[in-house]
Amino acid sequence: MELNQVKLGVDVFFDRNLSELKGKRIGLLTNQTGANSDLISTIRLFHEHPELQLAALFAPEHGLLTNAKEGEKFTDAVHRSTGIPVFSLYDKSKKPTEEMMGQVDIVVFDIQDIGARYYTYIYTMAYMMEACARMGKRMIILDRPNPIGGERIEGSVVDPDFTSFVGLYPILNRHGMTVGELASYFNEEFHIRCELEVIEMEGWKRSLFHTETGLPWIPPSPNTTTLDMMLLYPGTCLVEGLNLSEGRGTTQPFEIIGAPFIDGEKLQDNVNSLGLEGIRARALAFTPTYQKYNGQLCEGIQLHITDRQAFKPVESVIQVLAVIASVYAEKIKFLEYGNLRHPMFDLLAGNDVLRRGLLKGDIHPFLQQCKRDTERFMETRERYLRYR
Repeated sequence: MELNQVKLGVDVFFDRNLSELKGKRIGLLTNQTGANSDLISTIRLFHEHPELQLAALFAPEHGLLTNAKEGEKFTDAVHRSTGIPVFSLYDKSKKPTEEMMGQVDIVVFDIQDIGARYYTYIYTMAYMMEACARMGKRMIILDRPNPIGGERIEGSVVDPDFTSFVGLYPILNRHGMTVGELASYFNEEFHIRCELEVIEMEGWKRSLFHTETGLPWIPPSPNTTTLDMMLLYPGTCLVEGLNLSEGRGTTQPFEIIGAPFIDGEKLQDNVNSLGLEGIRARALAFTPTYQKYNGQLCEGIQLHITDRQAFKPVESVIQVLAVIASVYAEKIKFLEYGNLRHPMFDLLAGNDVLRRGLLKGDIHPFLQQCKRDTERFMETRERYLRYR
């Protein structure tokens, strides 16, 4: 495999003259993925630089060390090696407060995204942009690759009534944009109007998967494992809204789908008979160690990608769910939580069209909507693409 040596936004940033930032109190919104190409922490780079004053750290979901589980709240802390305050953006509020923002003059964002609408780091970035706009602060985005590529896009956009922290803006399930491109898109299309600067990468091409960038991989959350997991995630994250295991509590999260009531071999044969492009199903059994069906034996399938270029994660997983909903109609449930105004599945799908289609046995209206939404989104996002 031919590797392209991509230069990250953080590397480009530290190569330039930083005297303009001298005397400015800098806040860094980051986690363990914030590191340069030599795996030196962005926190350390800022803290040890003679012309930079690192005044505060901001931590998104999963925490600064990305050790917290999904949905697990954590409080403010002090960074052990620097003594700098760490403000939680996943506690009582997901938005920076005036008190937090009063500690800094500039905020720098350096976090690795995985290219799917549900992944919350991009909305923490947007909330920080709103706070910067409100308080007259500047924001700098250190851009990073979209690990599942920047050419292929797929899915539906979020209906305004179904916005949430897993779908705050009307972008596709697989959006094909970098965090820098998304920041510009959010800033202009949704009138945030913060003073924004994006430090672009050098050498990144839209066609590249992360394994082709020449860069080391740092998992941005506990269940982010391989490239295939990330390619599946724009589709398999929908499983979180059902009484099916998406593989949390196993070594193959978001690559497997199952439950105690499923016959794995039967499901394997039914899915493979669909002839889905770029993917094959394999029957398996597993016992999750936490989350759904903790300690219970489940059967189901692992989805194996056979052609990364041809594979369509959203459409393929919807076809799989349609099979499961048909065969196990009496068993399937859509999860509801008291604090949510819609079923979780609808928030992930961005509307209730898919859920209704699965219940009726007709997913074609949703797939047609995906086609229309993809065409419209492609036109809009074109204005914000930085790497041609």
